[in-house]
Amino acid sequence: MEASLVPPWLEPMLRTAFFTVCRTHGDAARSECNMYCLDCNDQAFCFYCRSSKHKDHQVIQIRRSSYHDVVRVGEIQNIMDISGVQTYVINSARVVFLNERPQPRSGKGVAHICEICGRSLLDPFRFCSLGCKLAGIKRDGNASFTLEIKNEAFMERKEGISRQVSSRKQEELREDSQHDIYPPTTHKPPSSARRRKGVPHRAPFGS
Repeated sequence: MEASLVPPWLEPMLRTAFFTVCRTHGDAARSECNMYCLDCNDQAFCFYCRSSKHKDHQVIQIRRSSYHDVVRVGEIQNIMDISGVQTYVINSARVVFLNERPQPRSGKGVAHICEICGRSLLDPFRFCSLGCKLAGIKRDGNASFTLEIKNEAFMERKEGISRQVSSRKQEELREDSQHDIYPPTTHKPPSSARRRKGVPHRAPFGS
């Protein structure tokens, strides 16, 4: 079940050391290895390696915040389901952290904490990072990174709504057809005018 819930490239990416100097392009200006190829699933590489070796591949860029690796939500949410993971706005971009960040366990009075590492969270999310969500899936299996599961549930709800709408429309059509077959009958109100009697004739006198 775990294999169907987690993409095969996620664990290798989370273990990868980013922002090292590229061995091939070490003298270039953009030589830091902050790219990861989901097709090759191998190791980090730099901007120039992407142009030469991964031109038509699916690549994501890793960024840094306070010496911790992050990835932009807009770049990864179309690749896998990141629901349940706390997001942050850094440099005007919404991001998620790749791995757990060291922090003393939260004390009492903290409303939201990570289910795995106990880190305090800003919002009611379950995990502080992709790594902690992965650990949660391995432990409980009650979460997923796979978009297909989420899309199937959405399609089932959509089909259910469509069936309800279709049934409602059919019922309305039946009611309309019955009105056409049996048109309402109108009754004339009783006339309030009395009929005029004829002129009375007197009997003739006898002789």
